[in-house]
Amino acid sequence: MSDWPDGPTGDRAERYGRGSAGPQPESARAMPHVPRGRGVPRQPPQQQGYGVPPQQSGGYDQGPGSGDGYNTGQVYGSHHGGGPGGRPPGSNASGPVEAPNWGRRIKIGVSVLVVVVLAYSIGIYFWADSKLTPRQEVDLSKVIDRPAEGDGTNYLIVGSDSREGMSAAEKKELHTGSAEGKRTDSMMILHDGSNGPTLISLPRDSNVTVPSFRGSESGKLFPAEGKQEKLNAAYAVDGPTLLVRTIEANMGLRIDHYVEIGFAGFAKIVDAIGGVEMNLPQGFKDKYSGADFKAGKQTLNGQQALAFVRTRHAFAASDLERTKNQQKFLAALASQTATPGTILNPFTLFPTMSAGLNTLIVDKDMSLTSLGSMFFAMKGVTGGDGVSMNMPISGSVNGNLVWDKAKVKELVNQLNNDEKVTVTSD
Repeated sequence: MSDWPDGPTGDRAERYGRGSAGPQPESARAMPHVPRGRGVPRQPPQQQGYGVPPQQSGGYDQGPGSGDGYNTGQVYGSHHGGGPGGRPPGSNASGPVEAPNWGRRIKIGVSVLVVVVLAYSIGIYFWADSKLTPRQEVDLSKVIDRPAEGDGTNYLIVGSDSREGMSAAEKKELHTGSAEGKRTDSMMILHDGSNGPTLISLPRDSNVTVPSFRGSESGKLFPAEGKQEKLNAAYAVDGPTLLVRTIEANMGLRIDHYVEIGFAGFAKIVDAIGGVEMNLPQGFKDKYSGADFKAGKQTLNGQQALAFVRTRHAFAASDLERTKNQQKFLAALASQTATPGTILNPFTLFPTMSAGLNTLIVDKDMSLTSLGSMFFAMKGVTGGDGVSMNMPISGSVNGNLVWDKAKVKELVNQLNNDEKVTVTSD
């Protein structure tokens, strides 16, 4: 006689003990509690939650410590526990959670960065171009009898004593005086070629022959009179075009671009980048320029920088020593300006470019690209491939410095052929 309520058949009991083909999985069928001991009637299984119907036991006793109801050894639909249907906790009910696609996110981030950089660069270009265009004042096509073009690019860089736009207080502070008009305070040729940049200072007291020329304003042809003058006198007579004409005629080197900056613009550029650090081997004073420097490392502001590059009365070599200081300072200025901290920082870049572009005077063919190439070539002068020198001098006449013709000819040949410069000014 069976102890089971309602007495299951043998076939049915056999199936429940060994697996079933029924609609419910084997693991979902809980086994009823079977109390130990004789004479204790077995109780029918109790209804449990989860919508699972009560099932019959296989007729064997459960182990010690088991309680009434379902066996806690397994959970419906899962071998490892978790949520409904055996999904891990926190999983999406509609499917498994996908891992973040970091490759796609990085590509999107890089694309956004590229777009921002391009927009920033394009904005700077058009802004700077609008500043440069009005400054393209020098027409080199008016220069006559020009030498043949050589390899590389030759820039004539002129620092003038122009006081244009300066207030009386600024003139006093910068020790510029109040002379009318403008004269050349420094002149340099920067050659940019495949063998590295070469920076050559032309002393303003260089003794040169003034050639025939065509007036920049009148268009009148002035014949050569064989006059020998200081180089800066050519600028005083007819400005940039006669200066270029005189240099080309006396050197035999073609000038490709002209760049000029006045006192005010120079000082403002230095102040815009927060000063230029220099290491001075010796201190010096000059009441004419306002210079008062001690030896050692120091940061020069705009006023101090202008005094530094203008000082000549404090040196025995006068103009030659001044040109060396000008080269050192301009190379340091370019090197400290062409840094990520300046180029990528609009709060530094815009004031610096504005200070320069508002006072620059360039030739009509000068583009932003050419100006940028000149700037980075100037920076490269201090590198291992750069050369800086004065024009080779053989003596003097009437207080003017006479160029060494043989060395100048060799120097020009090396520049025209874009060769490594081996000529020295000693």
